[in-house]
Amino acid sequence: MLLRIVFTVAPILFGLDKFANVLTDDWTRYLATEYNDIIPGSAADAMHIVGIVEIAAGLIVAITPRFGGLLVAAWLAGIILSLLLVGGYGDIALRDFGLLAGAVALSRLAGSSAATGAAPDSAL
Repeated sequence: MLLRIVFTVAPILFGLDKFANVLTDDWTRYLATEYNDIIPGSAADAMHIVGIVEIAAGLIVAITPRFGGLLVAAWLAGIILSLLLVGGYGDIALRDFGLLAGAVALSRLAGSSAATGAAPDSAL
């Protein structure tokens, strides 16, 4: 249940902060130019798109943690790659790798509870 709560609330809060800028005053510094070149608009526009995706990912985890956990893990893999491309954020990339492992664990636990006949998704 804790994993489900964390991976619902954290992405939603991080997504909302892409608009509020409370946690950092410049989210764009974490965006690799390689990503920004393929996303339409400015880096700020890209981070707003990121915020919307993060909010959606959190809501999907709340509804279907088995799929949502994998979605968040894939999203974190993209964030890790961006941090490594930007450079200087290896510590944050490593932290996000730990979160990625937790998101995969959430997905696997949600899948195993459904396979064993335990209360699916709602028990997590």
